[in-house]
Amino acid sequence: MDADRRIAAVDEVPEDSTLLVTLRPVDPESVDDGEGDVGEAADGTPEAEAILTRAAGEVRAFRNYCQHWTDVRLDKDDGAFVRDGEVFCQKHGATFEADGGYCNFGPCEGAVLEGVEVAVDGDGVYLADDAYEFVRLGHATRDGDSGDSRIDFTGN
Repeated sequence: MDADRRIAAVDEVPEDSTLLVTLRPVDPESVDDGEGDVGEAADGTPEAEAILTRAAGEVRAFRNYCQHWTDVRLDKDDGAFVRDGEVFCQKHGATFEADGGYCNFGPCEGAVLEGVEVAVDGDGVYLADDAYEFVRLGHATRDGDSGDSRIDFTGN
């Protein structure tokens, strides 16, 4: 696999949380700046976030925004809440199956998280989705606190 597309070691991807990464869309028009995971690099090109998890026994990746309110990020750079193979949106309590992104509870029930293709080769996780380039671990560059604009499920 191409070293430029290596995201992390498999053991860096948590089973009870998520690993946040920043990607650059190959086609800048393919991302919507209304999605909470979109930022902008210093040169003005858009950046998007993805979350990686091993909660389903395999490494899976999804874009880092909820299907109910797309301006809400699932991982705000401290790991999304994951339990029993489900990723939680802490803004409104929706749960998404970590093996495929299907929302099985909450206001967006039946929706599916936008997947990002990754592959495991040896002990590494690689970006396999030709629609993106890997930029870095961590959050996309953005102004303000995008994705944190509403009261969350816990009342905060």
